[in-house]
Amino acid sequence: MNSFEELVAWQKARLLTKAVYDVTRRGEFAKDFGLGSQLQRAAVSVMSNIAEGFERNRRAEFHQFLSVAKASSAEVRSQLYVALDAGYLRQQEFQELSASANEVARIIGGLRQSVARQRHAQKRSR
Repeated sequence: MNSFEELVAWQKARLLTKAVYDVTRRGEFAKDFGLGSQLQRAAVSVMSNIAEGFERNRRAEFHQFLSVAKASSAEVRSQLYVALDAGYLRQQEFQELSASANEVARIIGGLRQSVARQRHAQKRSR
């Protein structure tokens, strides 16, 4: 991989972020600046941490940034429940966004495992 844009995890996180922005900018949700802003920041955090960690060019740092990105995807999912309970999302929208956030988290988890294996292999080869 030559750039973070090639990572499936980042690509999926970007789609999730776009979807979050789409739903937080309409209807009653658009009037709840606190929750909308927090949800947007959490989604942006997922893709930003993947990108920043990748650009650090050190596996240990990339692994740490992926951990933060995965945690931010959990924050997105948690805030989606708040939005559902507040009536800002229909059940189907909630399920689609939640599924997307879960998919991003699974992909990040797999990438973290891969990076961890690379780190251990690199340590053994020294």
